[in-house]
Amino acid sequence: MSSRGDLAAVVETLRLAPTGGLIDADPADCALSLGVDGVAVSALMGEGASELLWATSGASTVLEDLQYTLGEGPGPDVATSCAAVLVPDLTKVPADRWPALLPQALRTGVEAVFCLPLHIGGACLGTFTLQCAAAGPLSERDLADAWIVANTLTSVLVRNAERWTATAEDGSDLYRAVVHQAAGMISVQAEVSLAEALLLLRAHAFRQGTPVVRAAEDVVARRVHFRNDGDEPGASGRRRDCTRP
Repeated sequence: MSSRGDLAAVVETLRLAPTGGLIDADPADCALSLGVDGVAVSALMGEGASELLWATSGASTVLEDLQYTLGEGPGPDVATSCAAVLVPDLTKVPADRWPALLPQALRTGVEAVFCLPLHIGGACLGTFTLQCAAAGPLSERDLADAWIVANTLTSVLVRNAERWTATAEDGSDLYRAVVHQAAGMISVQAEVSLAEALLLLRAHAFRQGTPVVRAAEDVVARRVHFRNDGDEPGASGRRRDCTRP
């Protein structure tokens, strides 16, 4: 079990001014200090989009991508409610709660997920997700420590708000930059809002059984085109389709 000294070191590193990305601390050290197998931080960008800022490799990154692609899971729930979602055993979650996510999440080897909001009052800025390969609740101490890290991460996002805004506007350094580019292209092609364009992209990724980033790459490379003259009517009454040239 990791010591409080480990946590203090992680928090101190988080508080330092970043020299590289928006968050410079090692996520693996953070996971170790909290006694979990992985962690991830995603920031909310509006229009139904989020951006993965910081994560341990492997299951945590895959889980964030699955939630983003499917639009359901602890992260999206926290983003909506701005309240923590603690799931000590994914196998005991009712199938209709996250019907698309649950079977795929379990295949990644994740059995417990704990997601905390990064918030100021009722405004949710992002999510801090912890995952474990074995089912079981967090201890009171580890949950309290997780909230310390979450509050520190919130301070980091607020302190670096101008830097984050510049990064988001430029887009080139974002983990999901290609998704944002594809959503803009779909918005023009299908004559829909960016939020609806993102839903169309997610639906296409789900039908194809592929991550949304890969589906976005197909759109940007013009291997897939969303038209407003397809076989099925859209929510706005226009008719549109997703085709491969």
